[in-house]
Amino acid sequence: MVAKKPRIVIVGAGMAGLTAAHRLYTSTGDLFDLCVVEASDRIGGRILTAEFAGDRVEMGATWIHGIGGSPIYAMAQDLQALADPRPWERMDGFPTDPLTVAEGGAVVDPSRVVAPVTALYRRLMDSARAGDAPVDPKDPGVGSFLRRGLERYRASRSDAGGGGGGEGDWTLEALEDAVFAIHENTERTCTSADDLRWLDLAAESEYRDFPGDQITIAKGYSRIVQTLAAAIPPGVIRFGRRLRRVEWCPDGGGSGGPVRLHFEGDYTPMAADHVIVTVSLGVLKAGMGLGKEVCLGLPPGPGVVFSPALPDFKRGAIGRLGFGVVNKLFMEMDDDSQRFFPFLQMAFDQAESSARHVAKIPRWMRRTHSICPIYGGSRVLLAWLAGEEAMELELLSDEEIIRGAHATLDAFLPTVHPRIARVKRTGWARDPLFLGSYSYVAVGSSGDDLDLMAEPLPRESGGGGDGAPPPLQILFAGEATHRTHYSTTHGAYFSGIREANRLLQHYRYTSSFVQY
Repeated sequence: MVAKKPRIVIVGAGMAGLTAAHRLYTSTGDLFDLCVVEASDRIGGRILTAEFAGDRVEMGATWIHGIGGSPIYAMAQDLQALADPRPWERMDGFPTDPLTVAEGGAVVDPSRVVAPVTALYRRLMDSARAGDAPVDPKDPGVGSFLRRGLERYRASRSDAGGGGGGEGDWTLEALEDAVFAIHENTERTCTSADDLRWLDLAAESEYRDFPGDQITIAKGYSRIVQTLAAAIPPGVIRFGRRLRRVEWCPDGGGSGGPVRLHFEGDYTPMAADHVIVTVSLGVLKAGMGLGKEVCLGLPPGPGVVFSPALPDFKRGAIGRLGFGVVNKLFMEMDDDSQRFFPFLQMAFDQAESSARHVAKIPRWMRRTHSICPIYGGSRVLLAWLAGEEAMELELLSDEEIIRGAHATLDAFLPTVHPRIARVKRTGWARDPLFLGSYSYVAVGSSGDDLDLMAEPLPRESGGGGDGAPPPLQILFAGEATHRTHYSTTHGAYFSGIREANRLLQHYRYTSSFVQY
């Protein structure tokens, strides 16, 4: 009799799911009955390279966060994907001398205001990431720490008798607030936290980038997931399978496999010995009734429901961790507009009742830190939005977005008047397969919660009394399950390797490590 192969079902064909499938298949061949179920009609998840106005743009993951030791960089390098005859998004990195303009059109003095405030902000964040920033137990968020640092800076300057006046009808303090907010809003897009006060200060020291340059992939981030998928046999990835419910057996057992997956539509439930769940933290939150889909105008949906419910330790981690929204707005300038648009940093007045406010600028633009060409000389401009503003962007028509962009550009570049012909924006919050962008360690949570996210079910205490390993049923992967590389494709990649290796070790299978 031929022994039945263990059936492994991987939920999601994004970076984590494809990495796990690639590792399992390339390590063992046909040892497992392997299946990847994907709710959409494409691979990649939150990785999606697209075209707009003749340029290649990234709708999701954009950056390789450091190249020293990065598996994503190594893969892109081997694929010869890091260079291309065509220009690509952020091919020229970031300028060292962006143009900083205050609301209304006045250029902010680079040496007297921009440079010292930027240096202050970087010192504060370096302290937070080094783990030596003092944490106020009554107010333990990153945002509060940053603002306390700005207050101390002003107090020391005042004690020294320095400071001087402002510019035009701007006081020096108002300009400093506005420039400081540019960096805070950049941090919001990096972390996905709507308010930096919600971002846990103590956890900042655990997050890791790789050393070296942060770069984009010339031939597109999608090349990475396409390469992973190409090594998996045809038919293993099944599209259009949106998971709704996972039945599992905390005490083991189960007919035809301890786990049964139920999908939306008329698909027959699928039995499995092991399931690797790689859905987003947003979808897991929605399955617990913690999602934001109702306020975004979506019909309430269950996300993914577990039966029986996930244990308290897992539910607690899902509930405590943060999961925010970041969207990108691409804007094509018309042929008559300024061709060489600057890298524009926008210093918005932070005093809501100020007469300096330009009334026509819409609220959803007021925490956008910059508008810049996607590379020098491109007619495609890019703005990043986070939190409530990112969610509002998804609800607007293209015409409303163009009007808001024109009002903003006219307020900051009143003598240039660039015109926008059309726009393209991402919509991660309203996409029911994601319900957001990426995770962060919120106040009230910690890196321990990321470790709890990674724990398989049943827990190790559920193992047999004979010393046998626990009967792995549900394993978890994805960026929100990695303690030091959460929110990144690196974290997703490493988590896929981790869970594949967990299963290989479970079956006492050893092989040389296959990176991709």
